[in-house]
Amino acid sequence: MRPLNRVLLPAFLAAAMAAPVAAQSDVPGGGTRQGTTPDSAKVEEARTFGTAQQISIQNYRPTDKRGLNMFEAPKDDGVPYEGFKLMLGAAFTQQFQSLDHQTSAQPKMSNGTDLNQLADIGPGFNNAVANLYLTAQLARGISVHMTSYLSSRHHPETWVKDGYIQVDASPIDLPVLHRIFEYTTIKVGEMELNYGDSHFRRTDNGNAIYNPFVGNLIMDPFTTEAGAEVYVRKSGFLAMGGITAGQLHPSVTDPDGRTPSFLGKVGYDRQITSDLRARVTGSVYTNRHAPGQNLYSGDRAGSRYYWVLENTAATEDGNFRSGMLNPGMSYKLTSWVVNPFVKFRGLELFGVIEQAEGRTRAETETRTWSQYALDATYRLLPGEPLYVAARYNTVSGPLAGSTDEVGADRWQLGAGWYITDNILLKGEYVTQKYDGFAPTDIRSGGKFNGFMFEGTVAF
Repeated sequence: MRPLNRVLLPAFLAAAMAAPVAAQSDVPGGGTRQGTTPDSAKVEEARTFGTAQQISIQNYRPTDKRGLNMFEAPKDDGVPYEGFKLMLGAAFTQQFQSLDHQTSAQPKMSNGTDLNQLADIGPGFNNAVANLYLTAQLARGISVHMTSYLSSRHHPETWVKDGYIQVDASPIDLPVLHRIFEYTTIKVGEMELNYGDSHFRRTDNGNAIYNPFVGNLIMDPFTTEAGAEVYVRKSGFLAMGGITAGQLHPSVTDPDGRTPSFLGKVGYDRQITSDLRARVTGSVYTNRHAPGQNLYSGDRAGSRYYWVLENTAATEDGNFRSGMLNPGMSYKLTSWVVNPFVKFRGLELFGVIEQAEGRTRAETETRTWSQYALDATYRLLPGEPLYVAARYNTVSGPLAGSTDEVGADRWQLGAGWYITDNILLKGEYVTQKYDGFAPTDIRSGGKFNGFMFEGTVAF
């Protein structure tokens, strides 16, 4: 382990810089009425919470701490319609990394260079990343949402992540349509797909305010595609069906070589008592065949663990998913996931039970990968400004062209402090081990471990 002062100094400096910021709001962060749906009871709180930006957009999930554990944007009419409204938001994140890595892979020589020689890494700051949010209320129950990445690990330039329209009220004045939209939501555009629940708790480039840890899952189910999703919600029950273009970068070429993707989700989410909330959902995503399937490689922002298990010839642009595993099912894919979530007072439990089956264009047989994860977070004090957390994550399956299983196991131990509802300082100890890789693969006997510290601001 590296000298203790090299690990603690960045955390001390970050805390010192944050000290002048106003103290945590004393407005309660949680409770909902017994028997209600959790999101509906949080709408009024989201409008007026502490000193955070007042929410003027209907059915909007806040980008700050108020959106924690909100999952889908709320279906509720608690925010009044007052004509056209425009909201601007942003999120900024910076990490300090102190990780070590090692491998037992055999030398792999190319033009006198050992491609299995690990890059020399040590304590230092990673690239600062940022998001920009633009949201407009166009009509009663109709809003448009756009997220841009101002800077990311893979793209230092600004680019648009997604943009979509959300319809929660009928634009046509017919009683039957008004009745339908009491329970229905429609989303259309280039958007983050609602496959599973982990994407509601993960870090999205500059916005790390919902994630109790620094890193996301090893096999990270996250992508954006052009398409539509239709939701029906009533009394805690949720059903969603969607269809998309099936590609991260939609195209009009090769019409016979691609098919649309279909996705669905069903679930139940209820505040059973004032202390106990329970949610469980099941999701599926399937595409018969399309070039460039991206469900597990759609996060163009990259991994939080810079340079781990990368060689000396690696470049930051070409190896931005270090520490992650992609099953490589780039042509045909069917994946399903079950996500249970329980919150009892300050304790939160969230699980991932996932399986993906598919292949590349060159393969003739499908392969199956599995992922399991369980995290526990305990939030402390009134308003829950402090927390401690632990997560175990394991992934396994065969690589393309092989029947031998490989995999990885990761432990993350974290803690955090919401200095305000817009500012979070957190740290984690992470250790990840690779298993089953060929002796000539740089990940053979691979391992990385150490400390990560992260500060994030979101509003």
